[in-house]
Amino acid sequence: MKPLVKPSLSKRGLLAVAIAGLTVAAGSALGSSHREAPLITQTPKVDGTDFYLFRSYETGRAGYVTFLANYQPLQAPYGGPNYFLMDPHALYAIHIDNDGDARPDISYFFKFRNRFKNLTVPVNGIDVAVPLSNIGPFGATAAQEANRNVDERYSVVSVREGGQTEVARNLGTGGYLFKKPFDNIGTKSIANYAAYADRQISRIGVDKCAGEGRVFAGQRKDGFAVNLGEVFDLINTNPVGAPDGERNLLDDANVTTLALELPIACLTHSGNPIIGAWTAAYTREGDHYRQVSRLSAPLVNEVVIGLPDKDRFNASQPANDATFAKYVTNPSLPILIQALFPGVKAPTKYPRADLVAAFLTGLSGLNQPASVKPAEMMRLNTSIAPKAAASQKTLGALAGDTAGFPNGRRPGDDVVDIELRVAMGVLLPAADAPSGQLPYTDGAALKASDFRATFPYLNTPLPGSPSN
Repeated sequence: MKPLVKPSLSKRGLLAVAIAGLTVAAGSALGSSHREAPLITQTPKVDGTDFYLFRSYETGRAGYVTFLANYQPLQAPYGGPNYFLMDPHALYAIHIDNDGDARPDISYFFKFRNRFKNLTVPVNGIDVAVPLSNIGPFGATAAQEANRNVDERYSVVSVREGGQTEVARNLGTGGYLFKKPFDNIGTKSIANYAAYADRQISRIGVDKCAGEGRVFAGQRKDGFAVNLGEVFDLINTNPVGAPDGERNLLDDANVTTLALELPIACLTHSGNPIIGAWTAAYTREGDHYRQVSRLSAPLVNEVVIGLPDKDRFNASQPANDATFAKYVTNPSLPILIQALFPGVKAPTKYPRADLVAAFLTGLSGLNQPASVKPAEMMRLNTSIAPKAAASQKTLGALAGDTAGFPNGRRPGDDVVDIELRVAMGVLLPAADAPSGQLPYTDGAALKASDFRATFPYLNTPLPGSPSN
């Protein structure tokens, strides 16, 4: 067996990547979110699917914020032999606005490196390259790494407003690269995937940060719960039925998660406890990177932005969101629901200032910065203490749990039900929203106890084998 070894990136090489990341082009590219933008179906490796932002509720980690950015939707666990490598020619980013001006003050760029070892086996006196990603079990011992045909690693580069750029340090190795576990091929290839993946959770040191954080990039079981097919089939279900009366159609799918946990003090600015954040991905075009994906609050581009503008929205920056304001102030979804279910009445008050608060500025007294420019992003008030999983309420702030959505988003927040109710006017007076207090639901339930209560929170991915 003859591996083809490629040299690792030097610190200088990583800094070059970081500088290249600063030349991101914006404005006319095409984007994604939950596979709904027309052209993103052609580039699924950079398709952002979900974004989570919350104060860590793992025991002993209350002083930290966790970011989870999911990519590559609808991964079939058996989707080999190549599975779901990240794109080594792309940049994946988590952007943070900590002063309310709708522009990123801190960005963390993830850059992947996939090394193909080109393992061979002797056949009739000839060394012949194998077609699989591994030639034997791996993940339990260092010696077994020789059986792995593909090695995935990544770097993290921080960029602060003004152009200050630093490569994050792997505090476990002293270097600048982090290991990504291979996807969950099956139990014969990786006997204990949960333990194998957890060993790839790394300690990370980033600039301007006195304390260390944690980082993980790898496959997870998709945590989003939605009755996907029936929702898109003209809501082919009872929108006020039982909240657990339908299947979660994503329950058999995996996703790739970029997880980052950092101290609160490293993220906030000048005593302002509220941060906004979103995830984005960029593909390389010549000497520049061009934005092709953008995502913060769930379902915005899926059921709020009109079809002609979906690609343009995902290529745009939050600072320019005024060009999409009509979709929030005059939403089409409530009118569609009213047409499909004549007994339900859409809100009658326009413009929808309640939706502007929920999606663009944050809610006054909850997660709205003092001087805020309306822009679509996830906003989190870091001064609100986290709740343990057992105490979390699935309807978040609507149920009085102000540590949950739309104050950030935790894995156990039922964002589909919350957003349906907000769209139909739960935040409005009854006179303006006659059907606003109905218990709208897609029927696919979830709760915090469905997930692990430790970083990276999302569950071990489903194995490709054995199949049930």
